[in-house]
Amino acid sequence: MAQHKLRLDVKADTEAHLLYIQQEIEYFNSTNDTLQSIVLNDWNNAFSSKNSALAKRFSDEFDRSFHLASENDRGYTDIKAVSDENFKELHWQRAAKHIDIITLNLNKPLLPFQSQLIRLTYIVKMPNSRFTQYGFDNDKLYLKNWYLSPALFSNKKFITYSNENLDDISNTIADYSIRITIPETFHIASNLKVETIDATGSYLLSGENYQDVSLIISPTAINHIFKNDVIEVDCSIENSRLDDYQKAIVIDKITRFVQEKLGNSSVPKLLVSNEDYKRQPFYGLNQLPAFLSPYPDEFMFELMFLKTYLNNYLKANIQSNPRMYNWIYDGIQIYTMMQYIDTFHPDMKMTGNLSKIKLLKSYNFINLPFNEQFNYLYMLMARKNLDQPIGSSKEKLIKFNEQISGKYRSGLNLKYLDSYLEHNIVNTSIQDFLALNKITQTSSHDLEYILKKNSPKNIDWFFTTLVDSRDLIDYKFGRVKKSSDSIKVTIKNKTRTNVPISFYELKNDTVVYKKWIENITTDTTLVFPNYEADKLTLNYHNEIPEYNLRNNWKSLKGFFFNNRPFKFNFFKDLEDPYYNQILYVPEFEYNLYDGMALGLNVSNKSILNKPFTFSAAPFYSPNTQSVVGKFSAIYDNNIREEGKLYKVRYILKGSQFHYAPNARYTNFSPSVQFFLRDKNFRTNKSEYIQLRQLYINRESSPVITDVNTDNYSVFNAKYGNYQAEGTKLYSLLTDLQVANSFGKLSAVLHYRKLFENNRQITLRFFAGTFLYRSTTSDYFSFGLDRPTDYMFEENFLGRSETTGLYSQQFVYAEGGFKSIFGTRYANQWMVTTNAAFNIWNWIQVYGDVGAFKNENFNTKFVYDSGIHLNLVPDYFELFFPVYSSNGFELNDPDYNQRIRFVVTLSPKTLISLFTRKWF
Repeated sequence: MAQHKLRLDVKADTEAHLLYIQQEIEYFNSTNDTLQSIVLNDWNNAFSSKNSALAKRFSDEFDRSFHLASENDRGYTDIKAVSDENFKELHWQRAAKHIDIITLNLNKPLLPFQSQLIRLTYIVKMPNSRFTQYGFDNDKLYLKNWYLSPALFSNKKFITYSNENLDDISNTIADYSIRITIPETFHIASNLKVETIDATGSYLLSGENYQDVSLIISPTAINHIFKNDVIEVDCSIENSRLDDYQKAIVIDKITRFVQEKLGNSSVPKLLVSNEDYKRQPFYGLNQLPAFLSPYPDEFMFELMFLKTYLNNYLKANIQSNPRMYNWIYDGIQIYTMMQYIDTFHPDMKMTGNLSKIKLLKSYNFINLPFNEQFNYLYMLMARKNLDQPIGSSKEKLIKFNEQISGKYRSGLNLKYLDSYLEHNIVNTSIQDFLALNKITQTSSHDLEYILKKNSPKNIDWFFTTLVDSRDLIDYKFGRVKKSSDSIKVTIKNKTRTNVPISFYELKNDTVVYKKWIENITTDTTLVFPNYEADKLTLNYHNEIPEYNLRNNWKSLKGFFFNNRPFKFNFFKDLEDPYYNQILYVPEFEYNLYDGMALGLNVSNKSILNKPFTFSAAPFYSPNTQSVVGKFSAIYDNNIREEGKLYKVRYILKGSQFHYAPNARYTNFSPSVQFFLRDKNFRTNKSEYIQLRQLYINRESSPVITDVNTDNYSVFNAKYGNYQAEGTKLYSLLTDLQVANSFGKLSAVLHYRKLFENNRQITLRFFAGTFLYRSTTSDYFSFGLDRPTDYMFEENFLGRSETTGLYSQQFVYAEGGFKSIFGTRYANQWMVTTNAAFNIWNWIQVYGDVGAFKNENFNTKFVYDSGIHLNLVPDYFELFFPVYSSNGFELNDPDYNQRIRFVVTLSPKTLISLFTRKWF
């Protein structure tokens, strides 16, 4: 069969990270269409702009490293000349929104089954590898997506996807011949065959039927070649504790296993690099430092090599649109990994050697089989109502779904189908599909056709439900009636998702009867033979990715069927379907009046989200030698239907701590929250509405002079709109409060923008007014530089302090001023604007202006300015006032008392800085 041919002559400058390339593309039109133009992928050029699709992807995931990087760290492609076989210039252009896609306009139409020679001369500047693992790392170069390659042509058009750091370039298959010159002392590794031309650092690389070419150029030899009669592997996966002989045994075992399950590779050689593994590591406990790893060294290397080898094997052997049909690549990879674990490590636990520690035996996650983690990591997102259809185009998936949850769900789906069909039908179908890819381009429809052709059962549900929808699966038992020879069972379909479910009868934890049940759309009563079972279960071996396993069993012994015993565990655990888990975790709270209060948080909060959770945390206050604490009860109603509203949360919570020396406050609040989101989960946009009634009781204190503020209740309605990414933020919050003695309305608008020159501006606008007021106290007034926090929702360390260090704590609320003025409160209205502009990195200048009105006083205008050290946003910040309505504040002899600080002792705030890039 005629094939595209690519010939490249490359000279590598490892110091400047430049590639000087002369290239010929012999493009063969294997379609029935006449082509007027040809599309080339130039994914390296995605690094040339802060406005590319790649840069936007980084920003969406709160990664600002690319935006802040120097020009030398970013890459580009500089095209010098493009011509045809007659050296006649070809016109080309890049689309404004796709700067890494090139369209070549041909001088004459390319007819079906004819060839066109294209000559190109260009320079490639490699990016820093810290962005994607690919590029330069000091003198080492990992070349990935580095040259101009013809895009895949499918369904009468070229597939034109930009680089979005998804490792899914859609190149057409071609034969390659690459002559490359590198410094004499450097070494080269590739997925192509490598031959030395001469001793001056010139090499010839060649290969047939490749979709992509990867190269590693390094000053030291980091790769080792392993070859058997199955395939040749150039490997740089790191594991210093295994020697080459031990690695060779593992690689031989894995390559033979993959050949057995998937068939012969269409390419004779693969590159399996440490960089490829780092891009998609095996998430879990093996992410711990090596000295804490619970797995044997050989098993760790197996995991790393197996995952990376399968990834690269499938990319080289499947001719599909990798962005549109990503679930096929992921599904086959994870399904094959699960088969490998079942074959060679059937007794391996999810926690490895930790499962042997007797002290930990009571924990459910300690005893789970290794492959169970795939289901739990999928369920992590399903329980958060953040799961997406695995059949979605890859760029639409949020990061956790793209790299972990959706990938695992794809593999679990194939395992489910294999359990249902049996007779090795799924494995045979996968082999047939891969064989088809050797002769033609494929799609999800081809795999569907093959599976249905090989299946004796109807499996329409697999594609319509498990691939193309996010429908949940959840079956439970209803009434059970047992007789001497039969068992009458009602099975309920809680989600109305019509897929097969497995039914088991157990006797002394041994399966005595199994049957697959189909077409249970609602409540269905069935009769089964009685094999003297003592327990009935659904989905006993967890072969079905089911939403809730706690309702899957029914005991046939005792008076109270399914009476779960209580199980107490220290810290957190995975959900155990056979117990009511109570978890207790040490916790601390700190404020000036209670001191470092230590306590125990008792809850039912397992690692996976639950519809109903409760928490009670009593603390011992050393300063007052009394008990304080807090409690909450939360019910989440996740809404799965299409629409903006995706969750309704009902909350009942309260707390009791000291707000002044020897004076307590008690806070009690029922509330309901409505959460809304955009149809596109990746937009980082969310809205919420909150309605709550707040009841406050404060003990009197000699340091508190506010009258009639001991006991009060407030009705509060809020609307919030939040949109954020790494380079831009916008938020709006409106707040209505209604009480007996006052009513007030306020709004806060927040905007932050990081410009292309790496300067950042932050703007905040606050406006608030009283609707009515019948109290003489300033306790409910708007605070210019510090709110009184009468609703007890801010994290004040010393909320009643008016002097000293604790009074200098700054909370970004209401007026938002940093300087302290003679009049600090407003009981009619207040309008303020806060601005900040960075000078260098985390050093900013700030300025605040505002006006406010108090009853019987004229409107007052104030301003301030100074230096802001934004060390850890929202966690630790410092403000140094310079000039304000008070004058030049640096002249104040007590200037150290003017400095304001932000400090947060809540772990949730810091954790959110890391989790937001995933969810």
